[in-house]
Amino acid sequence: MTRQDLRTAIAERPVVLDGGLATLLEEHGHDLSSDLWSARLLRDDPGAIERAHREFFTAGAEVATTASYQVSFEGFGAEGADRDEVERLLRRSVELAAAARDAVAPDGWVAASVGPYGAVLADGSEYRGDYDLDLAGLRAFHRPRLDVLASTVGEHADLLAVETIPCLTEVEAVLAELDGSGVPAWLSLSTANGLTRAGEPIGEAFAMAADVAEVVAVGVNCSSPADAGAAVPVAGAHGPAVVYPNSGQGWNAATRSWEGRSAFDPADVAAWVEAGARLVGGCCRVGTGDITVLRATLAR
Repeated sequence: MTRQDLRTAIAERPVVLDGGLATLLEEHGHDLSSDLWSARLLRDDPGAIERAHREFFTAGAEVATTASYQVSFEGFGAEGADRDEVERLLRRSVELAAAARDAVAPDGWVAASVGPYGAVLADGSEYRGDYDLDLAGLRAFHRPRLDVLASTVGEHADLLAVETIPCLTEVEAVLAELDGSGVPAWLSLSTANGLTRAGEPIGEAFAMAADVAEVVAVGVNCSSPADAGAAVPVAGAHGPAVVYPNSGQGWNAATRSWEGRSAFDPADVAAWVEAGARLVGGCCRVGTGDITVLRATLAR
């Protein structure tokens, strides 16, 4: 079958993303406490990841975001994996999501996740943006993984999801790598109080992205629902917006656990869409039930 281009689809209507893949895997009893997080299962139990993708599609998601967020040559290299194995795992993440899509929601899409440099450090720095790499270093870090995931677009993946980016230097780095590649992507920041996690104006990031033809949407993820909602109008001023907040609970990097109560309310989607959101879903601690309600809200 010929799948509708996602850029075309979001020009016509909002599209529903999935929720927290790691959250669902933890609900299924998997231990994700290592530095590799959910990416460990790409090697140890890939079937678990495909089943989780299927559950989100069954719940109403139209886009699966792959389990490649935490996959890096550095991270798996520390666990003894060579370069070829890491490339296989990156491709496997896309193949698993595509298999789930084709089985449950053949009209749906797959977004190959490109996580930030901070995710590899596994110290919570994607929520701070206090990196030890400059622009050149960040480009060098992202390039090999982007190359592998980009090669899956048009085969199993439909676009890249460059997500949870905490600072303008990393925005500049990934945009420089995407520019001229011909590979579609969305760009999503981690924000707080209307700023990047490093304390910079988010509008500057979205303005930079507006000059890169490959970027189909800009927005925010893995931020509180309140922060995400505030960022949508800023993103929407630069084109289609993507928004998928976490539950609003606080992440404790030391204990690798979430604290507090969920503030995710699928009813907020109406305000997101009015402000320009065209890709809407959830991130950490947002489950299948939330996505079902969100999909039903959009259908009204």
